[in-house]
Amino acid sequence: MKPRPRMTLTARKAEGLAYFLAFIACIPTANWMMGHVGTVCIAGSPCLLPVFPWGRDGHPLMAPSGVAMVGLALVLRDLVQRRLGLGVSALAVLAGAALSALLAPPSLVLASAVAFLLSEFADLAVYTPLARRGLVAAVVASSAVGLIVDSIIFLWLAFGSLEFLPGQIVGKAWMVLFSVPCVGWLRRRDARLGIATV
Repeated sequence: MKPRPRMTLTARKAEGLAYFLAFIACIPTANWMMGHVGTVCIAGSPCLLPVFPWGRDGHPLMAPSGVAMVGLALVLRDLVQRRLGLGVSALAVLAGAALSALLAPPSLVLASAVAFLLSEFADLAVYTPLARRGLVAAVVASSAVGLIVDSIIFLWLAFGSLEFLPGQIVGKAWMVLFSVPCVGWLRRRDARLGIATV
């Protein structure tokens, strides 16, 4: 009988570093997308993308294009924690919040930084106890909580209104759902290689 293949500690750390860098890259990417990617771009406003075919008044539900990167960041934070541990993941959140404040438009610095910080720590709080029970369920549940927290806090602090909450939530949820097959593959691979959750 062949011995089961194992992943070396160096390979685990390298994979964790890749997740960490991708997590951090979500922030400038989201900021760039809001100014350059969308089906509707009006000067002085974020570019918008349709996130669902049906919204108000028969028009598609729209959201700022950067919301997709926020959904992806929530998933990547979970993967950073899985590979590098809770402490590194918490440091990644703090670094991400600082970067978010540095890169956000001046009028959105507070909303952007606070929403990022609180939503990622909400994600961490839900993911941590669920991770050993099942990676996919933990990622989906924690990301769902994180994206709702992010959307509510950002919209309230930035605009004093939750009018655009449905579009924000749906836009972020798509990226989480698109990541589920990859997360499922990662869980199966980890089980095959005998990798325990950090």
